[in-house]
Amino acid sequence: MRDKDILKQEILEAFHFRHATKEFDPNKQIPEDDFRFILDTAHLSPSSFGVEPWRFVVVQNPELREKIRNTSWGAYGKLPAASHFVIILARTKLDTKYDSEYIKDQFLNVAKIPEDITSKLIGRIEEFQKEDFKLLADDRLLYEWACRQTYVALGNMMTAAAQIGIDSCPIEGFNIEKMNQLLDEAGLLEDGHFSISVMAAFGYRVEDPRPKARRPFDDVVKWVE
Repeated sequence: MRDKDILKQEILEAFHFRHATKEFDPNKQIPEDDFRFILDTAHLSPSSFGVEPWRFVVVQNPELREKIRNTSWGAYGKLPAASHFVIILARTKLDTKYDSEYIKDQFLNVAKIPEDITSKLIGRIEEFQKEDFKLLADDRLLYEWACRQTYVALGNMMTAAAQIGIDSCPIEGFNIEKMNQLLDEAGLLEDGHFSISVMAAFGYRVEDPRPKARRPFDDVVKWVE
């Protein structure tokens, strides 16, 4: 077993290495097995009730990349040179409402949970959505609940990439309606079952960034004893 202190230091070094890369080297491509590793960390990420309300679309098609670049101001300077580009979609109310066929399938056929226990889990999700977080008051709330979960996977992807020396940049710089229209025309939203959450570019930096600047540790971490 590896020494824990060495492992902790390597992980912290990866966090210091990671930054929102603004310019990627167009001459460097991420090896296929390395990017599969990054996608595996997204695939294995946790989600509320284990419903996996996401899809990770790896866009390598030049024509679609150019359309995205011209629709998203945040991706404009990064897409031409990024080795890999990922659009993270969030499932909509059609799949995330407690009584959806998707959730039933997730429990019964993916997680292999017995039917009687699945029924109880769905009842718990119903209570959570109706009472705890009041997610049924507006259609957008369920979508935003799913989006928050996609950011867990996004964070894991970027951290995993940094640990093997690969750069990344999360991208929110786009108009949601225009991007959804583009993705719908490309056949990626499956008749309203998905909506765009966030995007991310991966590759290798051209220049090293400035040293990280963060608020003091004691300003952002508080202990209650």
